[in-house]
Amino acid sequence: MRVVLDTNILLSALITGGTPPGRLYDLWRERRFQLVTCERQLGELNDVSRRPFFRARLRPHEVGTMINEIRRLAAVHQPLPEVARSPDPGDDFLLALAQAARADYLVTGDRSDLLPLGRHAGSQIVTARYALGLLERS
Repeated sequence: MRVVLDTNILLSALITGGTPPGRLYDLWRERRFQLVTCERQLGELNDVSRRPFFRARLRPHEVGTMINEIRRLAAVHQPLPEVARSPDPGDDFLLALAQAARADYLVTGDRSDLLPLGRHAGSQIVTARYALGLLERS
């Protein structure tokens, strides 16, 4: 199974282990699915983690370790197609990534922009809880 984890899911995994985002990250590290990413997402992960909310909850080395681990073990896709579908243009790269990678799932916590789309180019857009249920059953 090929999966895109939204940046909000990755950061949530670092903040709150044991929750669906944290469990998904653990299952990826156990090689239960293939994580797909792109350089833009890795840059976003680095940038967003420096915002005050995350700086108060995470140590910089935790984020750096995650980025290095993802860069080393995930499938990194470049270039991405042009996509303009999300109400938030900043999320279009995630849809492009799911499309380019032919991901089965795009996992997100974005209830206002991405989840309402339901699907994109063959990828189902789901919550972390839903994806976790799928993986725990398989």
